[in-house]
Amino acid sequence: MAFRRRNKSYPFFSQEFLIQNHADIVFSLVIFILIGLMFEATAKTAILFIQPQYNISTLSPEGEVTLYQYGWQDCTTILFYFFITIILHAVVQEYVLDKVNRRLHLSKSKNTKFSESGQLCVFHLVSSVWSFYILLTEGYVFHPSSLWENYPHVHLRFQVKFFYLTQLAYWLHALPEIYFQKVRKEEIPRQLQYICLYLLHISAAYLLNLSPVGLVLLCLQYLSELGFHIARIFYFTDESHQKMFDLWAVNFVFTRMVTLTLVFLAVGFGLARAENQGLDWDMGNFNTVLIRMPVLLLVSLTQSWLLWKFIRFQLKRWREFRHEQVARKRAAAKQTPRPLKRDSIGHHENGAIKAENGASPRPKKIKAP
Repeated sequence: MAFRRRNKSYPFFSQEFLIQNHADIVFSLVIFILIGLMFEATAKTAILFIQPQYNISTLSPEGEVTLYQYGWQDCTTILFYFFITIILHAVVQEYVLDKVNRRLHLSKSKNTKFSESGQLCVFHLVSSVWSFYILLTEGYVFHPSSLWENYPHVHLRFQVKFFYLTQLAYWLHALPEIYFQKVRKEEIPRQLQYICLYLLHISAAYLLNLSPVGLVLLCLQYLSELGFHIARIFYFTDESHQKMFDLWAVNFVFTRMVTLTLVFLAVGFGLARAENQGLDWDMGNFNTVLIRMPVLLLVSLTQSWLLWKFIRFQLKRWREFRHEQVARKRAAAKQTPRPLKRDSIGHHENGAIKAENGASPRPKKIKAP
């Protein structure tokens, strides 16, 4: 399966070869793992990459239910879906975004930002709908107290665990994509910042058994980011579309406030009043002050940092708008014609003196010496 038409041939495993053929190499690895399912000798090993592990069966009023825990074998599953996300990234880029870019005729810098927003727009749309569906089916939307009740949430349903594994796989795949997409050096620190923040928050929610709280926060964050990237895409197609950024700005501030409120309500008050206080590695209980405080501090610092960057951006945008208004006023003032000066007798017109009634004044007689 070739994703791009290539006119040059590079040595195997050279930098140019890896950049242009990374999707084909990853696709071959995925096919190799899937072929392993067809043979009895390799099926047990191949299933570790595809299916989530650590499943247990329990009885409930609904019948027999399969629940999942986490463990080190999750790394193999994350690795497999890490490969899958690289392939999907290449498919979206090749068959959707590149075709749109050719029609829009964007500059090189806008083309890179458009591709970035296009990829994240697809991911945020899928993830926000998926996380909201899980919140509805698990009952977290109509019963907010279930976010901290019955902690620790060690046993997860398949859709919850699979959601977290694919989220980790996606943000891990974003690291090599910086290299494959030839991102400019000045853009690398910004992308590394938000990739590492996502990995840190998702891993903390998954490993500390705070999966319900993490689902709500991710759903809110993805909806906010979805609005930003949609506004960004419309702006690149037509720079007059700037009102969507104003809608996103309101949603951004609202998301920050709701995020802080939910975290303090669930972790700061809900878990603090729970009966199972103490650290128990075997039971997966991390409900201690020494763990709750870093979690609150991490979320609070992240949200404060995002608000600070947002305020700086809005102030910079307001200053640029003011400078444009002042420049327009100055240009308009230079274009308006100056009023003609009049003297006590008449006024000048085309170098001649005219009287007030339009008649020329009589010439003065010059006396002979």
